[in-house]
Amino acid sequence: MSLAKLFGRSCYFRAGSCTRFSTVNAQNISRRRQSSTSSSSPQPAEDDANTAASVGPVSGSTQQLPTSRLRRATRNGVPLRMLILGAPGSGKGTQSAQLRKHYDISAISSGDILRRNIAEQTAAGKKAQAAVAQGSLVSDDIIVELIRTELSTIDSYNWLLDGFPRNIAQAKALDAMLAATNQPLNAVINLVVPESVILHRVVERYVHVPSGRVYNLTYNPPKVAGVDDVTGEPLEHRPDDNPESFKRRLEQYHQQTEPLVDYYRSSGVLTSFVGSTSEIIFPQIHSYLNERFE
Repeated sequence: MSLAKLFGRSCYFRAGSCTRFSTVNAQNISRRRQSSTSSSSPQPAEDDANTAASVGPVSGSTQQLPTSRLRRATRNGVPLRMLILGAPGSGKGTQSAQLRKHYDISAISSGDILRRNIAEQTAAGKKAQAAVAQGSLVSDDIIVELIRTELSTIDSYNWLLDGFPRNIAQAKALDAMLAATNQPLNAVINLVVPESVILHRVVERYVHVPSGRVYNLTYNPPKVAGVDDVTGEPLEHRPDDNPESFKRRLEQYHQQTEPLVDYYRSSGVLTSFVGSTSEIIFPQIHSYLNERFE
């Protein structure tokens, strides 16, 4: 699997492979921002006995949530071990960012870890870089090694994994490494968003290549049209953020990653959250996690 396929929107290595933010889009942003209620970086399908409808449906308008203090301790004293699943463009990065505003959770992005290890030239990073240079796939063994090293540094903290596992083999490897420390997964969040909505998001998605920060012209426009909120550097558009490429990525998701929904449902740790926007879904997740935190 290539890096772009493996890590989806989180993996942007070459600025030259993207299209610069256009003037037309910049003009559209200024109009859309007036009606946008999104408060964080960007962004979704199956029925489940544990769907978040039971947590409590939320109306189409954004629900204001308290942001006073980070909630650190779980009610049972066991650190949160959580995954976030969902199709490409379903809003996993957005939900992770929102969760960190309310809970003391370490968010672990497989794409970020890979980029950092390549930049730092660690042993695993060199292996991954060699695979990329040869046009080969980054093996499960390398990815698992990177994740194992990362998790070992936050053993006693709450954490959330985004972008890993991507297939059943990786899921079993994760189960094995967590079993070794007697700290199995205790929550898996599955984002369920209509594919038509995801397609619209993907087409309007722009990225700050060096950091991987993602923006959407409708749901999460930058503060200044065309530039990154943090650095002021230009935003770019990924060439495969188009309907044809998205359909191919979605097919790959259905084949490789979607089976994880059944895998984790059978373990009793999966809860699905349904909605057409991140603003609808997040209050459901927030309510679900409030039951776990003091």
